[in-house]
Amino acid sequence: MIASDEKEPLAEIRYTANFAANLEGIAAFWDESGFAKGYDRLLEELTDVVLTHLERHPRMGRPFMNRQPESIEAQMALARLDEQSAEIREYVMDDYLVLYSVHESRPHPHLVVQLLAIKHHKQLSFWFQP
Repeated sequence: MIASDEKEPLAEIRYTANFAANLEGIAAFWDESGFAKGYDRLLEELTDVVLTHLERHPRMGRPFMNRQPESIEAQMALARLDEQSAEIREYVMDDYLVLYSVHESRPHPHLVVQLLAIKHHKQLSFWFQP
């Protein structure tokens, strides 16, 4: 019998270039502030907690599309996301928010979790680079 900690993941985790760019910006912020350990802590929480949770429970984040954006830019961005067939969700960390999509992978029945963006909770909105 397999222990619950050894379950096969339900989802494959992938990340976008935008997510990587967001991480680079966060690393630069922590480096400029003289507290590189802040970035190390973020990476530790991402790898040890967030990715593990999303592999096993890909839909645990709150639905992002339920939000009611106030700015026209946010409304347009949300409409573009809504056109995609993926389910957009938000994972809340201690100090950061991760925006990700969940969609079925073909030909095998696994789900794919694609990390789209990460931001500090005090930032006003997610930033996507083209």
